[in-house]
Amino acid sequence: MIYLDASVLFSLYFRDRFTAEALHLANAATEPLLVSTFCEMETVNAFALRVFRREMSGRNMDVAVKDLDDDLRSGFLQLRLIPDAAFTRAQALSKKLTPSVGVRAADLLHISAALELGATSLYTLDRRQHEAARAAGLLVNQLPPT
Repeated sequence: MIYLDASVLFSLYFRDRFTAEALHLANAATEPLLVSTFCEMETVNAFALRVFRREMSGRNMDVAVKDLDDDLRSGFLQLRLIPDAAFTRAQALSKKLTPSVGVRAADLLHISAALELGATSLYTLDRRQHEAARAAGLLVNQLPPT
């Protein structure tokens, strides 16, 4: 299974400089694509922040949320609750990885959720999360050039 983080999920539903890469990753996947409830919430919040910053219209946000909901309902994306054990694992990874990688707590929670949900891969467009996920034992996608 492949866990998608919010950077990939956002770019699937709102055209930005990473949309082509996110679409390629999702369409080329040969395993189920997992999304946690936390990732869904973080992505919807990212849409709302774009509206606040006037980088996205309210109408575009509504369309993006509807398209995301449609893909969750259709099974293209599989929505999962984050197991409680993911928080314990995230704290342990924090002590191990944050001093050297500088990874954010939210990113550690995505990595831990992926591991606890049985994913073998994590797709992200965030360099630090990419490095931390690899260090935690997950396979990761190739990052696009910056």
